[in-house]
Amino acid sequence: MKSVRENTPAGKQEAEETPVPVKGRGKKREQAGKTEAPPPEAPSSEEEWAYEVAHAESSTDLAPIVGRNLRRLRTHRGLSLERLAKASGVSRAMLGQIELGQSAPTINVIWKIARALGIPFSALISTTAQSGTRLMRISQAKRLASHDGSFSSRALFPFDEPRRVEFYELRLAAHAVEQADAHPPGTLENLVVTAGTVEIDRGDEHHVLSAGDAILFEADVAHVYRNTGNVDAVMYLVMTYAETVG
Repeated sequence: MKSVRENTPAGKQEAEETPVPVKGRGKKREQAGKTEAPPPEAPSSEEEWAYEVAHAESSTDLAPIVGRNLRRLRTHRGLSLERLAKASGVSRAMLGQIELGQSAPTINVIWKIARALGIPFSALISTTAQSGTRLMRISQAKRLASHDGSFSSRALFPFDEPRRVEFYELRLAAHAVEQADAHPPGTLENLVVTAGTVEIDRGDEHHVLSAGDAILFEADVAHVYRNTGNVDAVMYLVMTYAETVG
């Protein structure tokens, strides 16, 4: 999926879009120049199950943070909810709920939105800046999980300074598979397995990593993490972007 970078001033594209009728609520008209989204319609049960409901272990306190960041970044690019929905593959209803802080998005949803906006993953979960030493207690960690909870990610770095490198702890449940879409061009993943065994597929490449093994690969193509073992796998990932972000 291509990244979407639109420099049109906020509000212009909103006025150009054809409003979409909301089932059961009549037609709603978006006014030109206004960025405030109408109340979102509820997503279908199929959408909720597929990629839009956070697992119980996900951090619900991330919901308002992601919501504020999404609204700011979307309006800054002059994108309506409808346009972003088409670019990201996340429904307009769910985008609206995320912006209102009513839904805690999963890892997959945040990746979809980040790719569509052409921003790093961390830009959507960043908090306010602090100076000096930063201590990130595991008891206060903000974790993101896949819809079934089999894959989780914990950021091990602050988000408030320009950077090209991000550091994550990843956990993949026994017999679980996590499919990752292509990241922005030039993105590198440097990953080390500290527990369990992980298989990584990248295009036609297939690699098996045991505890202590590490791998470096270009992540701008689709790739898959697979745990065929009977115990959870733990990995540490350094993500390097081609350009400075944040």
